[in-house]
Amino acid sequence: MSVPLTEIVDYLDRYLHVADVPDDERAINGLQVGNRGSVTRVVASVDACEATITDAISRKADLMVVHHGLFWGGLRPLTGVYGRRVRLLMEHSVALYASHLPLDCHPEVGNNALLARKLGLRDLVPFGTFEGTQIGFWGAIDEGRDALVTRLQEIVGGTPRVVPAGPIRLAKVGVVTGAGTSALTEAVELGLDTLITGEGPHHSFLEAEELGVNVVYGGHYATETFGVRALAAHVGQRFNLPWDFSDHPTGM
Repeated sequence: MSVPLTEIVDYLDRYLHVADVPDDERAINGLQVGNRGSVTRVVASVDACEATITDAISRKADLMVVHHGLFWGGLRPLTGVYGRRVRLLMEHSVALYASHLPLDCHPEVGNNALLARKLGLRDLVPFGTFEGTQIGFWGAIDEGRDALVTRLQEIVGGTPRVVPAGPIRLAKVGVVTGAGTSALTEAVELGLDTLITGEGPHHSFLEAEELGVNVVYGGHYATETFGVRALAAHVGQRFNLPWDFSDHPTGM
């Protein structure tokens, strides 16, 4: 089956509210690279890099859906590594659609909502404000800290790093995947005892310690595989297209 690329892109832009969600100007949410005009197979990946693009080509995909697109290094010449990425996409007619914060904050297929539900958080409430938009979610739980960390380890397939600066018994836990420690102060203001994120700068340990809140780092990549998987599955179901996930973990 073949579906016009424009039909899928128009749907994704509306479904993800791309025009309404603020983001880093380098994110360039939406269609970043076009193809010859139709889609027969979708491949999802966290990052648009040479390894995942090559893998998508080997899987006969003509649309990649990614969380981190091509432009995080800013504008640059189409040479070297960057040029190879773009050239591979264009030579093999693979379109690239990127969704960063619009995917993070989506209530159905977003990284934060999905991870929060997998962790067993109840009654999810948006929080984690970026330019007026709430990116993460917090929810209620009644569980020991160690048990929650163990479950996170099972979910992400790696060993989380813990700053045990808050209570041992947890009641209100927030989730902001990726690099989400900017939400620490807001988490404390809302009375959360724990923030789960992917990674953080060195000073985030000290900030958590001084604020008296647990922080659990599950890995930037590992906490952001859920959204693109769910989004590709959603596209596959809606447009009756096969889809795959190209896993290229960074360990970070």
